[in-house]
Amino acid sequence: MTSDVIDGQRAGAQLDAGALRHQRRRLAAAPEAPWLHREVAQRMAERLPFIKLQPRSVLLWDAWLGASAQALRAQYAQAEQLLVEDEPALLARSQGLLKRGLWSRLRGLAQGAAQGQALTPAQVPAGVAELVWANMSLHAQAEPEAVLRAWHEALAVDGFLMFSCLGPDSLVELRPLYAELGWGLPAPPWLDMHDIGDMLVHGGFADPVMDQERLSLTWADGEALLNDMRALGGNVARARFAGLRGRQWRSALLRALERLKGPDGRLRLTVELVYGHAFKAAPKLQVQAETAVSLEQMRAMVKRPR
Repeated sequence: MTSDVIDGQRAGAQLDAGALRHQRRRLAAAPEAPWLHREVAQRMAERLPFIKLQPRSVLLWDAWLGASAQALRAQYAQAEQLLVEDEPALLARSQGLLKRGLWSRLRGLAQGAAQGQALTPAQVPAGVAELVWANMSLHAQAEPEAVLRAWHEALAVDGFLMFSCLGPDSLVELRPLYAELGWGLPAPPWLDMHDIGDMLVHGGFADPVMDQERLSLTWADGEALLNDMRALGGNVARARFAGLRGRQWRSALLRALERLKGPDGRLRLTVELVYGHAFKAAPKLQVQAETAVSLEQMRAMVKRPR
């Protein structure tokens, strides 16, 4: 087993799966998707005009939290949208997106737009999408390698994947503060972009391209910072502070956050964003004295529009 596989397994194992489910159910009840997810969706969408392929089917993984349906509809108005959710509450929100989109079409606000479906991961057919889009999803997966395999399986040959996630330097300023106070980890140890690139190659993707950017976010006070952090979800690290966190702990946290103040008097945190892009290549067959090729494999090998 290669080291990149071990890294992926270790990263997923350090997320609390129960806390993840609770977090996703709570976010599904929010009025809108998290503010950072909406910002990153727009940043990802700005990259789409540079891609020549015009997909006829677009699969949005973690669609509602990813907040990208509108941007992708604007870019690919004729493409069918497949919205994938792994929690019933989030599936209901994505179904609501589709219903509102249908109502807009009936009113003539988006003439000619294609239909869509809301699915669970188990319902996604193999090779169904020419674009798999996963905004701010991979860092919140307890089994990231399994998710990469699901994305690869969902893609048609020569289809492409675009995704974003949090990188390991996100909230880096909180680590020494939490360590000093004995509060465990402030966030999970998210995967480095180089590890993700290795996982993409191991998972069968071709031509992976990874890059990252850092955002420096500021707040006027600790209450505003905590409100925004809660709107993003919460700490799902297994090694987080294990005790009950009541008013006394919150007061101590607010006092500790004052150490994050910069020269301008504002609290400051870093968010690292990791972006990835890769293709699904045609399957490679080993040449032997006698080679058996299925009809599906033959069609995949001769149909290469990229």
